[in-house]
Amino acid sequence: MSDHDPQRSVCMTEEPTETLYALGEEHRIVGISGFTVRPARARKEKPKVSAFTSAKIDEILKLQPDLAIGFSDIQADIARELIKAGVEVWISNHRSVDGILAYIRRLGAMVGAADKAEAYAQQAEQHLAEVRAAAARLPRRPKVYFEEWDDPFITGIRWVAELVGLAGGDDIFPAQALEPLAKHRILPNGDEVIRRAPDIIFGSWCGKRFRSERVAARPGWETIPAVRNGDLYEIKSPIILQPGPAALFDGLDAIHAVIAAWAARSA
Repeated sequence: MSDHDPQRSVCMTEEPTETLYALGEEHRIVGISGFTVRPARARKEKPKVSAFTSAKIDEILKLQPDLAIGFSDIQADIARELIKAGVEVWISNHRSVDGILAYIRRLGAMVGAADKAEAYAQQAEQHLAEVRAAAARLPRRPKVYFEEWDDPFITGIRWVAELVGLAGGDDIFPAQALEPLAKHRILPNGDEVIRRAPDIIFGSWCGKRFRSERVAARPGWETIPAVRNGDLYEIKSPIILQPGPAALFDGLDAIHAVIAAWAARSA
């Protein structure tokens, strides 16, 4: 740690906020995303200056940040405005479990907390290994459909599919999961879900409540094992759709708990 490390960071998505708090480096944060819910105290302690696709540029500049941290091409316009205003910007674009682990290490190194970040990343890796080992002992692996949005139907992103696999299930759309952009994971209709017959359906509708009854009522979906047996579950979006620590801990645990219970019933 040195005086040259960033001292006034604006976190434009939730995962840098959660990571820096976990590393004990929250004093470096001067502004956060309005969608931040983890940790809960961040919303009370830090001003909210951005959404995901928009930001209060003037408010951010008033905070005199020495680093703005964001995620993905969706924040490209925000990044451009801040760069034009002279702010240093880091936009990560990771989409996998390994990418999340690397992100923790990289962010920690950027703020002079490489050792703490390495320890935290290793803690996450240990948790992944423990869940993988528990999943390997399950008597059966369910086929899993993860729905990220309902209109249109959008399948789960790569880190979600990987976590489903770690938790003991098999994502039914592995090819789509490799597509980094949501528009390339849109299903034209529900026919392919019906054909692939998932045993479990997870929904995480990115900021709105998952309505399992609506899913079950879709034409033809009554033949799907997950619908027939009532195995439709919500995974709260803050713990699975943010490419940060929450997905590796709480998100993975939530998925594994459902899969383990299903496997016990289906043995």
